[in-house]
Amino acid sequence: MRSIVPYNESWAFHEGAGQHLLRDFDGRVIVNLPHTAVELPFNYVDEASYQRAFTYQKLLRWMPEFEGREVSLVFDAAMADAVVYLNGEEIIAHKDGYTPFEARLTNGLQRGDNLISVTIDGSENPAIPPFGGAIDYLTYAGIYREVWLKVTDPVSIRNVKIETTNVRSQEKSASVRVHLANPRNVPFLGTLTASLADIDGNVLATAATDTTGDDATLDFDGLTGIALWDIDNPELYRMTVELKTSHGSDRLTTSFGFRTAEFTAEGFRLNGRPLKLRGLNRHQSFPYVGYAAGRSAQERDADIMKSVLKCNMVRTSHYPQSKWFLDRCDKIGLLVFEEIPGWQHIGNQEWQHESIRNVRRMIERDWNHPSIVIWGVRINESQDSHHFYAETNRLARELDPTRPTGGVRYITDSELLEDVYTMNDFILGNEELPGANRPRTPLRPQQESTGLSYKVPYMITEFGGHMYPTKIYDQEARQAEHVRRHLEVLNAAYGDPDIAGAIGWCMFDYNTHKDFGSGDRICYHGVMDMFREPKFAAYAYASQCDPSEDVIMKPVTFWARGERNIGGVLPLIVLTNCDEVELTYGSVTKRVGPDYESFPHLPHPPVVFDHRHFTADELGIWGQKWIDGSFTGYVDGAPAARLTLVADPLPTTLQVIADSTRLKARERDTTRIVLRALDQQGQRLPFLNEVVTMAVTGPAKIIGPSTIPLQGGTAGLWIETTGLTGEIVLEATCPRFGAVRLTLAAV
Repeated sequence: MRSIVPYNESWAFHEGAGQHLLRDFDGRVIVNLPHTAVELPFNYVDEASYQRAFTYQKLLRWMPEFEGREVSLVFDAAMADAVVYLNGEEIIAHKDGYTPFEARLTNGLQRGDNLISVTIDGSENPAIPPFGGAIDYLTYAGIYREVWLKVTDPVSIRNVKIETTNVRSQEKSASVRVHLANPRNVPFLGTLTASLADIDGNVLATAATDTTGDDATLDFDGLTGIALWDIDNPELYRMTVELKTSHGSDRLTTSFGFRTAEFTAEGFRLNGRPLKLRGLNRHQSFPYVGYAAGRSAQERDADIMKSVLKCNMVRTSHYPQSKWFLDRCDKIGLLVFEEIPGWQHIGNQEWQHESIRNVRRMIERDWNHPSIVIWGVRINESQDSHHFYAETNRLARELDPTRPTGGVRYITDSELLEDVYTMNDFILGNEELPGANRPRTPLRPQQESTGLSYKVPYMITEFGGHMYPTKIYDQEARQAEHVRRHLEVLNAAYGDPDIAGAIGWCMFDYNTHKDFGSGDRICYHGVMDMFREPKFAAYAYASQCDPSEDVIMKPVTFWARGERNIGGVLPLIVLTNCDEVELTYGSVTKRVGPDYESFPHLPHPPVVFDHRHFTADELGIWGQKWIDGSFTGYVDGAPAARLTLVADPLPTTLQVIADSTRLKARERDTTRIVLRALDQQGQRLPFLNEVVTMAVTGPAKIIGPSTIPLQGGTAGLWIETTGLTGEIVLEATCPRFGAVRLTLAAV
């Protein structure tokens, strides 16, 4: 039976590479995985600092259970151009920085200590996607995902693909395609058994077949009592496949779901039900450590997308992302558009062959995730390339005929080789360009984008972003316009039944090259900042959820008379899913409903207070006293949310919150810590930019610097356990507030 265990502790790390590191172990610098080769500052980073060679080493001691068996190391990902050596001999080379690879050690293992050396090259090698041109994100070097020690009998299960059919019938079907690994080509006669179970482990059905070495398929028919996987009820099942041969046995379990996902010319349907897709793009980067964030951080991003931003879809821009992130999407019901690495540039023929291999690696890794509903098989925003994209589509359909393909472009009249025309539409804002000849337009008409005379399955995959970058501490008027732009595109997408949905750019700000961003190596394109703190625009998405799920009421204002040009707070957008919002200012109270005139198609248009509702005298003209404003949101006629914005905000509280207060000691677990400077009503102070000094005692460490500035009245950090159990005390000190302590536990 197989054994697969984490192999992340106590790797030696070296800057550079050389023959001596392939021969001799040097353990002066010890790190744990996931690991970033160079820890970077928050902004003004030097992306050249990691664009060089690094080496990781580890000693693998011979164990009796290796005798006569297959031994390998499985790398979930390494950036990039990795080469694995065993006792000085090359085992495997893997160029791609985003997909897993397996280094077979069996033939080179010696009794005693065996030296594993892994060299990586952080250079932007033009022979490897996504490199060769400029890219608007960073590709941080390191073994940034987990590594596993895998031991199996000589014949084992390489992979399993599950396909479901008749899922909307009372009696459902499933097939299990089993791919075997037999690296020694030993002859054998074996038996394959597959067991279908619910998430609690209750076996619902079994199937079996004999095998003599070829891949085999096991079928399940007449399945009853099966629940569909849906965004509101993400019901998962488990398939356990067991192999028994004269050479031993193996067992592999994978999760999957029963569901249909269809992109049609009339929109998207999940399990036959029309569903408008509303989502955001996600990079997998984090402050300081780049890509090297572990399981809990990856899972938390999925939770934020689903539970905080209330999205139903995420696009993994622009590469396959962590299995932990995708597993979490399966569990919480968040749909996924996954795509191959790349950004605008198409390289030479060998580069294209590597990209085609990326299609295979991505699909074979992730084909059982019910959350994934479309494969991205085109380089993001690239020009047309008929033969290249004909092959990526052909391979994707061969590997997985159950999902459609998409190809993200920003050019119009592009050749449609995919099943879904996926379009980055940045037309909103183009009216400001010289020579523009159209009024403000949220989205192009579909057929203007496609150039076709007929409708096709169509989805917007980016909008916003570089057209209106906005910082969390920007002037209120700019943030209000940022909000309005997201609302206008979402409204247009909801108003066109032929659009499957719209995925905004993007979830959070991210580090980038000098050629992009705001000059400090950050693209401020997110509806959240890099610490996942929401800007006002985040509530444009969150407010579209049903109030039975969560009541949202967020006025887009700092509530200060002199913050906007000329002064005042009108027009005042309140992002909400309430039926009405009441604003009280002194003795004047006005209750206003959603702005269906401007946003007729949104599930929940914002409430907009303007001079139709308040005269200048009622809300206070320049020179008069400025006073508090009170907001009350009503659902079904009853108060459902209350909020007071004070006229004289004072620094009152330093809020220190952890995503989780119980961390796993052995997994080098992390949790995000959010710091907020709050006024006397618990509202964030947007212009308080003092520094906070952090100190931690107990079995944990701070990732990044221990002294950080507040930006927009907020900051964040991650802490990581060090392998021991016990109490963790985090102390945050700021001259304005004094010290605040937070107690956590490593268990």
